[in-house]
Amino acid sequence: MKLPFARDRAEDARPLAERLQELIDESEEPLVVLGAGSRVVAANRLADGLPEPRSDQDSYDELRAGFTAAVSHELRTPLARILALLETAALPGQDPVELADQARSEVAEVTEVVDEVLFLSELETGRAIVALGATRALPVVEEVFARLREASDRAAVMLRAEGDPAAELPLRPRMLRVVVNNLAQNAIRYAGPGATLTISVAPDELVASDDGAGVNAEDVPRLFERFFRADRVRGSRGTGLGLAVVKHIVVAAGGTVEASGGPGDGLAIRCVFGRTRAG
Repeated sequence: MKLPFARDRAEDARPLAERLQELIDESEEPLVVLGAGSRVVAANRLADGLPEPRSDQDSYDELRAGFTAAVSHELRTPLARILALLETAALPGQDPVELADQARSEVAEVTEVVDEVLFLSELETGRAIVALGATRALPVVEEVFARLREASDRAAVMLRAEGDPAAELPLRPRMLRVVVNNLAQNAIRYAGPGATLTISVAPDELVASDDGAGVNAEDVPRLFERFFRADRVRGSRGTGLGLAVVKHIVVAAGGTVEASGGPGDGLAIRCVFGRTRAG
């Protein structure tokens, strides 16, 4: 488009903004002019249907609002069950001891959600140091598995640890325990009875794989989203934050994490630190 720099004096006397808008309107493509702070200062009619440009603050506000809504939703269900248990306890002929035990279970679920949210917040704001030195991984995996043995027996999921006993990962022991615990809890909850979870370690690599129920292919890319649960497990217990925490810790330590699997093919989650490995 050729700018009409040579025009008569009457044309030059028109306000600059008016002439600029006329030039913009002559464009055969959608055209938007942005000012300070990504604010739209001018646009032609072809650009009317385009979405407004978004600032980083807008994106952050939307993410924060979505996260708050998700947390509220996750807390609402166990709180509603607690209220129902309390109302039931007031009815004649009810067993208050049994109802109290059920209420304690619901309170434990609420506490777990709150703890996971607070921990994830600490990670994101940098208050929790992730990588500090290196930790031999296999002893930590075995320690976590021993602590989860009762839960895995109830779920009929076998836990196996294997790999190089000297292999180290660039994580603090506490952070490595969180990663291993969340990976194991995910299998205990969702792999299904008869499944085996194997966590294998090598220098700068940890892989958790199970031979359980698996996930749908379209769900695999979403496994690390906060509060995401596949359709088949939406009614089960769990915060939906475990794998999101795993990813955040691994990435904060300079690593990458990826998942693979399919229906009936189990699930494998691979954490690689320091360098990208082939295969």
